[in-house]
Amino acid sequence: MDLELRHLRVVCAIAEAGSLTRAAASLCMTQPGLSAQLRRIEAMLGGALFDRRQAGTVPTPFGELVLSRARAILPGIDGLLADTARAAPRTTAPDRVRVGSVGAPLIGHLLLAVRELMPHSEVTSRCRYAPAALLDDLVAGRLEAAVLGDHPGQELPSPEGVVLRPVVTEPVFALLPTAHPLAAQEEVSLDQLLDEDWAVPRPDGDRTREYWSSVCAHTDRRPCTPYEAEGRQLIEIVRAGLAVSLCQATFLEVPGVAVRPLSGNPLWYRHILAWRRDGPLAAHGAVIRRRVTDGYLDTCAASPVYARWRERHPHEARLAETGDRTAEPASLPGLPGLPGCQ
Repeated sequence: MDLELRHLRVVCAIAEAGSLTRAAASLCMTQPGLSAQLRRIEAMLGGALFDRRQAGTVPTPFGELVLSRARAILPGIDGLLADTARAAPRTTAPDRVRVGSVGAPLIGHLLLAVRELMPHSEVTSRCRYAPAALLDDLVAGRLEAAVLGDHPGQELPSPEGVVLRPVVTEPVFALLPTAHPLAAQEEVSLDQLLDEDWAVPRPDGDRTREYWSSVCAHTDRRPCTPYEAEGRQLIEIVRAGLAVSLCQATFLEVPGVAVRPLSGNPLWYRHILAWRRDGPLAAHGAVIRRRVTDGYLDTCAASPVYARWRERHPHEARLAETGDRTAEPASLPGLPGLPGCQ
């Protein structure tokens, strides 16, 4: 077994995460699988790279040597791949790169990154509500890359042949009619929202509704959910003053609708980039992820409510940027869909 670039990326990921558990999550691997891979890498290199301690993993002096060389090598390799992709003759580029996305603020940044790296390819996109459908499209070769999302305790599987890379984990915010009394508050509690009628996604779309239900169950209360909608229809129901709902932190307020953080940050959403392991974007994955992450941070700055939240919660915001933030409790029991009024 020869040392490969992916092995150096694994070593750097463990060092950055500070623990095998967090590194496994960021690499979309199981902790035992990552431990086994680390043992193989250490056997190849001839020494232990990390001390396993109760508080996490700490590089050994030998590990520090390897890390210093890896951190010097990898940026140059990433730059080489990006430069050669831009300079390669048109005949070497795929005719078309197909990109998919759930409803998320990352799709524009992903499309721009792909177009810059592959200027001679036709780039197309399609949007779906359910991440599982997009993951199926990736497995079947109907897409080259996709923006996906999941919630704590509902992590997407990592199928053979598909790479999943977390970009950011952000809090879920409340969506309110502008004229609602709760909109005058800086933050609202989940308990306050449970006094209102809710507009919720369909249960057959993705597992968002199930996740909301599982978190609400910890309050021993269930919301009244007379309205079922997604996207523009859900916004219009909220705008009309008929219901409240939840939304991504980067949702931009539109006339008639207010976005407010939830006190205590009880709900979280993780944005994920995915691409085919043997596809045309595989060589550019690290570059694309960095550019999409930079674009996401620009989107945060353009969202006043989320920008203020990040200023008040610098620790959570910093962790979110690494993709390592895990909501508490880390695993929530699966419950059936939200019931009607009780």
